[in-house]
Amino acid sequence: MSELLVKSAKHKIGHILEIEFNDGHVACVDFAPFIFSNGHPDYEPYKSVENFLDFEIVDGNLNWDDYTMIFPVEDLYNNRLIKR
Repeated sequence: MSELLVKSAKHKIGHILEIEFNDGHVACVDFAPFIFSNGHPDYEPYKSVENFLDFEIVDGNLNWDDYTMIFPVEDLYNNRLIKR
């Protein structure tokens, strides 16, 4: 199997993104539980939907503000965001 990559991400509502992967799989991922329960000051800006939506897809990963917030692609694929 080839490397799993994020192909596109579309905003649905709030902190929910519909993410399409390079194998055609689509997952609707709600980032709010992670962002609002984490408590780390680096994630404070992303409580604002406007700041949350300021992401890029870089090398097949969702990336916020030069890697301030990034998740393993497999976690996004399985809709399983875990505090690390």
